[in-house]
Order: sequence, then C-alpha cells, then structure tokens
Amino acid sequence: MAEGCNHGHSHGGGGGGHGHSHGTPDASDAENSKGLEFNLYLKIDMDSLTCLNEEDEGSGKTVFRAYEKRMDRSKFVASDVDEELLFNIPFTGQVKLKGLLVIGGERETHPNKMRLFKNRPNMSFDDARAKPDQELDVHVDQEGVIEYKPIVARFSDVTHLSIHFPSNHGGAESTEVYYIGLKGDYMQAHRHEVTITAYESRANPADHKTNALNQVNHMIS
Repeated sequence: MAEGCNHGHSHGGGGGGHGHSHGTPDASDAENSKGLEFNLYLKIDMDSLTCLNEEDEGSGKTVFRAYEKRMDRSKFVASDVDEELLFNIPFTGQVKLKGLLVIGGERETHPNKMRLFKNRPNMSFDDARAKPDQELDVHVDQEGVIEYKPIVARFSDVTHLSIHFPSNHGGAESTEVYYIGLKGDYMQAHRHEVTITAYESRANPADHKTNALNQVNHMIS
C-alpha cells in the first residue's frame, strides 16, 4: 500500500452480507459525514486557481466540487500535449491539510502518482522537477473511496497547494481527473490593518492638575 494511503472503507465479509452491525450509520449518514469533511473546495480562491496542460481552458477548476457531486462524469480535466497535469491551488486562508481523494479516468488514463508541493505559488512544470514535499502512489479509484494522507506536520500551514500528476497507469498520452477532494482545518487569513487607539478616551488627571496650577499662577500674577 502506498505511503499515506488509507482505503477508508471495508469490503465486508461473506456470510450473506451480515457484516453490518446495529447502530452503524447508514450510507446517507456516511455520505453526509464525508461531505462535511471534504469541504475545503469552499476555501479555494477559484479565480486564481490554475491547471497547467489542461486540454480545455478552465476545466481544471471543475474537479474541485462538493463530495456529493464527485460522481458527475460530465465535469473533468484531461491533459493536452502529454500525460502531465499541474494544479496550482491558492486558499483564501491557512489550511492544515489532512486528506485527499482522487477520482481519475479509466485505468489507462488514471493518474498513478501524485506529488504535493506546499506554498510555492505559480509553479511551472520546470519547478515541479524539484523534490516534492510528499509523493504518493495513486490507485485506480472510480468512486472516491481511497483517502490519501499527507504528512500533517509538513502541511499544517498551507496557503497554496500544488498537485502534480506526472504520469498515469496505462502510459496513455492523456491523463484524466474527474474529482479532487481536500480535507483539513481552515483558518481565516488575518488582515494587517493599522489600529488607531483613542488615547483620550479617558481623562488624564495629570493634565488637569497642570491646567489648574497654570490657572492659579495666572491669577496670582
């Protein structure tokens, strides 16, 4: 099994499907729970997100959507001149990345590796030749059930995530990605504004004492 890979589901046992126990959440509950977890797409600056080597301009943005819509096969990105895809994903705040899901095309076009880079905005394919912060083997997954675990200590302060898919399982010229799910904690970016403190909001007794003495001296003189 690949580093950081967690299948996150059980295949169930034999015995006529009696692997279900009372009190286990039903499929809809599990779906809702996953949907709440993989919601970081809401924290992506979509206007600034780019996907390099996409065949159709803007198609890379469509793979970041609600978990419940992950099976929508009408929205996907296909690579253009070769099998590589590179996503540059800026967030609107700071993220602690805890999990990823990847749904690709059929086996021959499904990505087989995923290389993650942290806080390197506007990466090019030349930049992606550098050593990634983490590299993961990607398995063929048509339903988004295989969860990949980043090294949280490395991805605890992410403002920009780059995902490089260098190749696919079949050696095809085109790689297809239908859905990328991102899970983690989000912190709103702080605005650095100058705060002006009203120092005179409370009277300073020393000032009044000085004024009183000046008035007395003026009267005496």
